Amino acid sequence: MITKDTIRDTVYELYKKAVIVLGEDVKKSLEDALKIEEHDLARLNIEAILKNIELAEEKGIPMCQDTGLPVVFVKLGNVEVEDLQGGIEEGIKKATSEIPIRPNIVDPLTRENTNINVGDYIPPIDIELIDEDYLEITILPKGFGSENNNAMKMALPAEGIEGIKKFVVESVLKAKGKPCPPTVIGVGIGGTSDLCLKLGKKALLGKVGERNPDPQLAKLEQEILDEINASGIGPMGLGGKTTSLDVKILKAHTHTAGLPVGVCVQCWADRHATGKIYDE
Repeated sequence: MITKDTIRDTVYELYKKAVIVLGEDVKKSLEDALKIEEHDLARLNIEAILKNIELAEEKGIPMCQDTGLPVVFVKLGNVEVEDLQGGIEEGIKKATSEIPIRPNIVDPLTRENTNINVGDYIPPIDIELIDEDYLEITILPKGFGSENNNAMKMALPAEGIEGIKKFVVESVLKAKGKPCPPTVIGVGIGGTSDLCLKLGKKALLGKVGERNPDPQLAKLEQEILDEINASGIGPMGLGGKTTSLDVKILKAHTHTAGLPVGVCVQCWADRHATGKIYDE
């Protein structure tokens, strides 16, 4: 059996890694953006971001003061698990007190802080059943400077691919510098109103710089990315060539009468960490 304590300790380590160490794919994308940048202020901003990343790893402290709302993705295989939700919640509480990370979770009406980064329906836990012999947990700390710029549209089927493209680009350009660009944009297409946004968030787990294996989605990702970067909004919204590092798309089948589109905006700190636990 995979025990509650093992889950707790795994979640703690994953949260710690996610808020301190940025993935090599994102770092490389930022370095590539610096190489092509000609705008002096944009270069200064990217250099500052890269230095920030370096110092976070060197000092073992979070790369951003907004350590996010913990979003958890679980792949549950053919293993016996003791109190999955309890273990996840205990791991988040431990991370909050020991890393430490900022307590961000509040009651939406009273604004009273729980001080443990756990609350009603928080963390949101997405569970996918898989035919494997392990439990996989991914922590995505989602900052709200970017989350506040998410968008969803129940588009009409007649709007088609061009309508999807237009909505995503307009949503990103409307945000301007608020989500701390250069951003990573997750897009969910299809499903239901809630599912398309969940897919957009899940899309952020894909490797930055790698195109979708579906040729049609790969083409759409690149076209949207090119349009966003042609805007000149640039790093931190102060001008430059790179407004977004990448666009990642996931799709689901949907109702014949609908075309839901969800846009999940992520700041330059596209943070997440994944671990697998095998049954002893």
